[in-house]
This record gives sequence, C-alpha cells and structure tokens, in this order.
Amino acid sequence: MAARRFDTYAGKADNLMIQFIDMVSDDRILCFTILDEGTFSIRKHARQALAMLGSKYALTIKWRDMWTMIIAKNGVHYAEARALSPKLDEWAKPCKISAQIQLKTNQERRCNWPKNDENRRRATLCNRYEGYGRLCACSNPQPIDIASPSLLNNRVANVPVAVIASNRPYYLFRMLQSLLSAKGATKSLITVFIDGFFDEPLAVCNLFGIRAVQHKPVSKRNGRIAQHYKASLSAAFDLHPEAKYLIVLEEDLDVSVDFFSYFSQTLPLIDDKDIYCISAWNDQGYKHSSNDPTRLYRVETMPGLGWMLKRSLFKEELEPHWPGPEAFFDWDMWMRTPTMRKGRECVIPDISRTFHFGSQGVNMNNYFQDAYFTAHKLNTDANAVLRGIEDLRQKNYEKLMHKLVQNAVVLNHAISPCHHDFVPNTTDVTYVVYIQMTKLSDYETWLQIAKCWKLWDLDVRGFHKSTWRLWIKKNPILIVGHPVSPYSSYKPKNIKPIFIKGPTKPPKKT
Repeated sequence: MAARRFDTYAGKADNLMIQFIDMVSDDRILCFTILDEGTFSIRKHARQALAMLGSKYALTIKWRDMWTMIIAKNGVHYAEARALSPKLDEWAKPCKISAQIQLKTNQERRCNWPKNDENRRRATLCNRYEGYGRLCACSNPQPIDIASPSLLNNRVANVPVAVIASNRPYYLFRMLQSLLSAKGATKSLITVFIDGFFDEPLAVCNLFGIRAVQHKPVSKRNGRIAQHYKASLSAAFDLHPEAKYLIVLEEDLDVSVDFFSYFSQTLPLIDDKDIYCISAWNDQGYKHSSNDPTRLYRVETMPGLGWMLKRSLFKEELEPHWPGPEAFFDWDMWMRTPTMRKGRECVIPDISRTFHFGSQGVNMNNYFQDAYFTAHKLNTDANAVLRGIEDLRQKNYEKLMHKLVQNAVVLNHAISPCHHDFVPNTTDVTYVVYIQMTKLSDYETWLQIAKCWKLWDLDVRGFHKSTWRLWIKKNPILIVGHPVSPYSSYKPKNIKPIFIKGPTKPPKKT
C-alpha cells in the first residue's frame, strides 16, 4: 500500500520560508537569525535557498551554532555573522551584527512599467502590498491578463462561478490564476464574495478584473462561514437571474485544466431528480487510490470543494431552511444530513478536478493539510473525455454496479487488508472485498481499512449503497458492506466478510 507522507513541522516551516523569500520583492531588506534549535531542523534545500540568496554560512551552520544575517533580496549583502558551538552540548556565544542601510522611498522603489491598463492594475497592487513575487518584478513581470483556451461545445459557457473568500489574499491570488487558466473560463461570469471589508483581497480581484462583492460578517467561526456561504449563493443567483445553475469554489482551491470541461460534460446529469450535485472532488481520490480521469461515480455524500448546484435546489430547499447565525456548525455537514439530501446522490470524478492547498483557516492547519490533502491527485489531462455519462443515470448505474461486483475477482479474505500483499501486483484487474456491516451505520471495519490504505478516515464518505469504489496498485477495487449492501448477494458462500475491530472507546462518565 502507498504510504501517506507526513512532513515534520520543521520541514513545512522550511518550505514556508523558501516560499516567503520567493514572494518578497527585489531590494527588500531581509533579516535572518537562528531561534533555539533551528540548526537542528533546517534542511538542505532551505540551506541552499539561503546560500543562493547570498549567505556565506548557511551551508555550514551546525548544532547549537549562532547565526544572523542582513541582506537585500537580489541586492547588497550587508552583514552576516556566525558563532561556533565549542562543544556538542554547549551553546555558542551570542553573535551581533550591525549595518547602515540607505532606504529607498516608495517612489524610488516603484518600477517604470510601460503605461497601459494591465500595468496600471499591477502598480495599484504592487505599490501598496508585498508578497506577490514575479508579478511585481520591475523587469519581465509575470503577466496578469490570462488568455484562457476556448472550450468547444461548452454547456457551462453561461454558468456563473461564485468564489467564496475571506481575508487570505495570497490564496485568492493563486486560486484566480488557476481558474482563469482553465480551458473555457469566462472572466465576466466569475464573482468573488469576500467575508468582510478587507482591502487586499479586493485589490487582488481588481488586479485580474474580477467582480468582487464584500459582505458584512455575521456570527462567528463555523457559523460565520455558513452565513457567508448562504449570502454568497443568494447574491450569485441574484446577480444572474437567468442562470439555472451555479459553480461554487473556495479561495484555497486549484482547479484542473479541464475544470469547465468536466462540468460541461456532466451537466446533463444534474437535472435528474435523484442527483443532488455535481462535484469536482473525490474524497478518496489520493495519488495511490485514483487512476482514471475518464471515470465517474455516484456517492451518497456531498463532497463540496468545487461543485455545481441547481437554482431550484437552492431557492426551494436550501435557502429557506439554511441554519441561522446561532448555529455554529459547518454548512456542508448540514447539507449532508438525510433531511436535506433526501436520498439523492452527487456525481464525482475518480480523479479530482480541484486541489485543496490551503493550510490556514478555521478548520485547517499544516498537519491536517499534509495528512489529508497534500497527497490528493489533480487531473492534468486537458482533453479528458468522460466515459459512460448515461451509465450515471440511476437505473443504469445499478445495472453497472451489479455487473461490476458479479464479475469482480474476489480477494483473499484470509489476508488482512492492512497487509501489503492483500491486493496483488496486477494492473487493471477489478477486485472485490466484502466487509462486515451489521447495519447501515456500522462503519467500524471500513474506517480501519481507510486508515490502513491512507484514505479519508475522519468520517465516512464516498460510498454508494454501502459500497466504495477506488484504486489500489492500479487496480479497481470494490469494497462491499455485507449484508447491508444489495451487491453483497454476490459474495461466495465460502467467503467470510472481513471484520477489523476499531479502537476501544472509553466508558461514558456517569
């Protein structure tokens, strides 16, 4: 089984430092020093980045040495000092540096870009805000106006896009670059909804010529996000009264090159009464568990993270019953409740068309991002043609599922799913495994398998009638819950469903 990579905090901090240096404009003064055991954690690629910046000692700083440096990015090396640790277990003496620096005024720092509309927008952002790297370079700056390739037979050419944003301008900058680069993107149909009256996210939208709407925050934490979502969806449909559908994104998502093509091809399914949404995200779509950019699934959970919904669903069902400001829970969890879903399903891709990159937020941190999102796969095939759209119709999908399970090769149930030999080293052989589920809500074995296979294991997602579809070792795998799934009838009599006991829960306090 492929192992999920857990970066240490130090490794993540190294990457953040390199990213910070890259995004700082030329001639900015940078000051560095070692904090506590910094030399123990700093890695080779970070040392090399400091050396390329101009450091004399970055490659040779050792355990409990002291080090400090003042330098201008791509400019003058003002001062640097290192004090060596006398012994392995002793700190070095403090080292001090000083430098006289002639600071430039804002006017002196401004670039002489050719006068045109693009550079006017560039100057408005770059002369006020820091951290946009090559976009603000005086020579050969990064282009702003992105020419999106056209998309033939584009069924979503008139479907508006709502980007849900807060005060994370660098995330929004990256996200809009990705979105505007996707084949079939239409700038005039994109609206960014900002939760609060923040100047920098608004400036990022103005940079790209994207419409932005700012909302006054309501409630707090998860409740605030939920209220912002509701206000944004309502406003998006109000801005486009003729729109029957809406594509919803968040500011911390990259989109695939075929993002709009994906929705264009799946649009015919969304008007089916048994379809809840079309999502660009597969909760189980990791690099080792997804493989086919042309394949689609039906799932009983609402994935979010890039999705399309119908106006009628929002106006008639979601908007009137949306939780109020006093409800401090996630909007997507509410949408997943049986009361709201009403037995309907969402269509998802095998390989996701979005990638979650944001590691900072109300429900996010670096560890959570690394553990559950960094290893996700994003489709790179710009011309992927989705197979079997009609197979996703409810009756057709049931026929397909019965056929797949009936013809699948049964895995050796005497081997633990956590063993690396559980799935053979074959290619493109469809396998089935039966797991014990005594009732529809019995996910004990599934969650243990999800942990072993490095899948989403915080709650239960991505299933259809107690059955999961994914890839392991380049083979399609069907995990069927027995006896609750209708497909469990194909289990051979000599096969005993696999049961893996979960961790023992502590006794409830009386």
